[in-house]
Amino acid sequence: MRALVVALALLAAPACTHAVADAPAAPQNAGQASDADTCGMAAYERYIGRPASEIDRASLPARTRIITPEMAVTMDYSAERLNIMVGADGRVGSLRCF
Repeated sequence: MRALVVALALLAAPACTHAVADAPAAPQNAGQASDADTCGMAAYERYIGRPASEIDRASLPARTRIITPEMAVTMDYSAERLNIMVGADGRVGSLRCF
């Protein structure tokens, strides 16, 4: 019985390896922040260095995220989405499109 379990495990291992090898490669920029202004961040640079509490959220584009150090965010990449990065001090540190 033990030999049968070992034999089945050895037969299954190459199948698992093959499936991983055939997986399509992720796009080069997927999951990475971009420095290109594809989300209109130049219009909001006035917030850099200011407290996040001063941000007029009504003036921000749809899908904008205000990201704090403790916040969990999805890793889906969208070059058109504005991300406002807030530091531990509560001030806007940078703007990114991703």
